[in-house]
Amino acid sequence: MISRTPFDAVVRERRVLSEHLVRLVLEAPDGLVSTGMPDEWLALTVPGQFQTRYYTVRALDEALLTIDVVVHEQGLVTEWAQTDCVGDVVGIAAPKGSFQPPPDAGWVVLAGDLTALPAMARISETVTTLPVTVHAEISDDPVQDYFARPVEWHHAEPGESALADIVRGLEWPAGPGYFWMGGESAQMREIRRHLRHDVGWDTRHYDVMGYWSGSRGRQVRAVDPGPIYAAGKVAGKSDEQIWADYDEARNT
Repeated sequence: MISRTPFDAVVRERRVLSEHLVRLVLEAPDGLVSTGMPDEWLALTVPGQFQTRYYTVRALDEALLTIDVVVHEQGLVTEWAQTDCVGDVVGIAAPKGSFQPPPDAGWVVLAGDLTALPAMARISETVTTLPVTVHAEISDDPVQDYFARPVEWHHAEPGESALADIVRGLEWPAGPGYFWMGGESAQMREIRRHLRHDVGWDTRHYDVMGYWSGSRGRQVRAVDPGPIYAAGKVAGKSDEQIWADYDEARNT
């Protein structure tokens, strides 16, 4: 069985940025190369788990990989990220990205909730030849000094989002541009329809990313992989054997 996260990385620093945002700095392995796209993301597997979760690369500089994790009540990564995880080894996959303004874009507008903050911050730092406008929706207080550019902050109650209403109320700059948005999936679907049918843009001029789903909620795992992983390691099993044990437990 091929590992779903082929690289190993060691957590070197953990820092709390806000009530619901934790920064992890990892020692990046040899061979991990950036796509060059500022919204790139990668799969992350934390100790004692098998399923991967996807996180935006906040920075990938030389031997250091920075990831900002949104923490909430439950979740594979969020529970681990709230522990003293410095020194832990995690699995990561090669990053992928999608941010690509068309050649005729004269401006960039970004909109997103807390989960999109890392991508919007990196985009606003990277795009230096075009004017960039940022709309950030969060339930906490504004994260000071997180962005290199001015930001318009919008408040939302925890677990809720009104990004679609915010975007529908925007006055777009003149001429062709590029709009990037990330957040709750239902909000993204609404805005895709709005951009296509009401605004009339073609897909070259926008990228709308669903990062999480409010309708599904947090699902309790039918089989907790933690005990299977721990028991397998004690028994001296390989990762492939432990994967097989987990798959068998899920199917019984």
